Amino acid sequence: MALWSCGLFFLVGLLTGVWKYVQIRGSDKARAHYYVDIAHRASLMYAFACLVLERFAVLSVWPEWVNVLAVLASVLFFALAVGSYILHGALKDTRNQLQKPHAFGAGSLPAWLISGFMWVLVIAEIGGFLVLFAGFAAAP
Repeated sequence: MALWSCGLFFLVGLLTGVWKYVQIRGSDKARAHYYVDIAHRASLMYAFACLVLERFAVLSVWPEWVNVLAVLASVLFFALAVGSYILHGALKDTRNQLQKPHAFGAGSLPAWLISGFMWVLVIAEIGGFLVLFAGFAAAP
């Protein structure tokens, strides 16, 4: 699963790179929208992060289902983050999705939703990796 995720994030990184280039070509300032650029970079970064997760999962002593859940926790929130960047890049609605009011198209999202999502993301991504790292550290 981590390798599939790696491949998919890498592909999204390449495709958002094309989107970024098209926007740069069409811009007077030779710039893409802020979140198009972030989506491109984050997708490439998360592709390689998935390789790290895969390696630690392989070396972990925990049962396979534990490692799968740990990888899933991180990968799911990597994907949700990139998805939000792509959405904001397509909508061109903000340059900072964490700035209040939290822009979403023509409207806005409640602060508690953004804050809650960010804390769950932190717990899932760090927690998922800590499970894998502990499984690696526990190996003989």
